[in-house]
Formats: sequence, C-alpha cells, structure tokens
Amino acid sequence: MKLSAKLEKAFNDQITLEFEASLVYRQLAIEVELLDLPGMAAWLRHQADEEIAHANKFIDHLLDRDNRPVIGDVPAFKSTAKTVLECFQAALEHEQRVSEAIRGLYRQTEQAGDLDSRPLLNWFLSEQLEEESTVNEIVGRIDLTNGDGPGLLRLDAELAGRPLRTTENA
Repeated sequence: MKLSAKLEKAFNDQITLEFEASLVYRQLAIEVELLDLPGMAAWLRHQADEEIAHANKFIDHLLDRDNRPVIGDVPAFKSTAKTVLECFQAALEHEQRVSEAIRGLYRQTEQAGDLDSRPLLNWFLSEQLEEESTVNEIVGRIDLTNGDGPGLLRLDAELAGRPLRTTENA
C-alpha cells in the first residue's frame, strides 16, 4: 500500500505544483482586478481555491497510503501580463504544464505497477481536460472581443456567476 520513496517524491512534487498553480491564479486575479474586471478576478480567485483542493486530494492520497506529504518550495509567480488576454493565456500555459506533470506522474505509477493511484490520477486526467478546455474557451472569447469594452464587460459578468467552491475536498 505504501508508495516507494521515488513515487512519494513525485506525488510531493505534484502537491507543490498544485500550490504553485493556486498562486499563479491568485496573482492573475490581482492583475485582472487592476484592469477593473471583478467578475474575471472572482473567477480566477475561485480557480486558485480549486487548485488548493487539488493539492489536498494528493495530500490525502499520500496520507491514506502511510506516506508523508511535504509541500516543497513554491516559486513566486511574476506576472508580465498587461492585458486580460495575456492573463488568461498565462493561466492556460500553466494548466498545460500541470496537465503534463499529471501525465508524467501517471506514467511513473504505471511503470511502478501502482494500481492504487489509478483512480485518483484518472480523475485528474479528466479534470485537466476540463480545465484546459475551459480556459482555452475563455481565451478564445476574449480574443473575439478584440479588446472591445462591452464584449469584455459581458464576459466579465458571465464569469462572475461561477459557483462558489471551497478549498476542502468535495
């Protein structure tokens, strides 16, 4: 049941990456708030909370398997985004990075014959498809507005309607 030291490290690296993703989203929320788009900022803040919930899922998995979860050094995210489009493009790039990390973790568990991690990682593979698709759609819709104020404000209002979630596992 217990993970090998190598897999434990890989899961801990993923935990750290999930917390990094939370900080990326939180910083992007600040950037969008500075652009006076509170609905988009709220959407990004909710996403930051969701990333913490994701880290908690990995933490719980390690604890359930009698391993030691450890949060590593989380690098500060330095945003260079000047527009709302650049903010969401940065979010998409980070989601793609997280997706690839989860695929790599899946490959490692497969190579080690760790069947017990499959349900968790299958859930994350599906979740990442949804995450990338959602952010990619937002990027596309922002791009369609071509910086048009009313279009951005409509999208801002729509994104403000995202249901609230907690940082605890559902």
